[in-house]
Amino acid sequence: MTQHPWFAGAATPRVLAHRGLVTAEDAAHGVVENSFAAVAAAHSAGADYVESDCHLTADGVVVLFHDEDLSRVTGDPRPVAAVRSHELEGLMSERGGLLTLEQALDAFPTVRFNLDVKAADAADAVGRLVAPHGHRVLVTSFSDERRRAALAAAAAAGRGVRPATSAGRGTIGRVLAGLAVRSRRSVRRALQDVDAVQVPERQGRLRIVTPRFVEAVHGSGAEVHVWTVNDPADMRRLVDAGVDGIVTDRADVALRALR
Repeated sequence: MTQHPWFAGAATPRVLAHRGLVTAEDAAHGVVENSFAAVAAAHSAGADYVESDCHLTADGVVVLFHDEDLSRVTGDPRPVAAVRSHELEGLMSERGGLLTLEQALDAFPTVRFNLDVKAADAADAVGRLVAPHGHRVLVTSFSDERRRAALAAAAAAGRGVRPATSAGRGTIGRVLAGLAVRSRRSVRRALQDVDAVQVPERQGRLRIVTPRFVEAVHGSGAEVHVWTVNDPADMRRLVDAGVDGIVTDRADVALRALR
């Protein structure tokens, strides 16, 4: 598999700033994840990659926001989909600032974005917005259907390189099933349309990231990225085990530990 430009020329192991970077000092000043300030902090710290999440507002604006509703981040119980962008801008004004996807791509032209499509209604809009920036965007989702819908929308826009993509839960399930029966062909077939597999090290009692898992994913031409890892010793251990990327809340710590 030819390496997608999202991967090319960047330092390895890859450090993906999970929802940007919010230090304790920033948090004390009200800054929250996925805000303009959080992404700017990750960029300032030297992170090549920012992992973020996409929802669609009531007026059709794609915003960087993780949760389905606003309660945890702003104290407002409404769903993101029920709030207009100007209202959300007001709610985020003292929390680091709202960041729309369009603004993120324009304001941070050298950042490579890892975008998780959180809502089905956002998939088409995400695909259209990232189409001109496909060389520096990876599209993902827990739902393979959502990520494929976003990729299809980007392709339909017909501009530039297709975005990179990582596996959804269904695809990862097929990988694990293939490993269970020792079928490398099944693993390769499952991963034929993806560039990376982004997983937690464990899911409950199930250890996902094993030497066999890493070897099989690499053998299929994809990378392994592990989330969410904040302890430097764990970061180094995983990289020593062959993991290609670390998704972390503390990109500043990871960059010091791994470079």
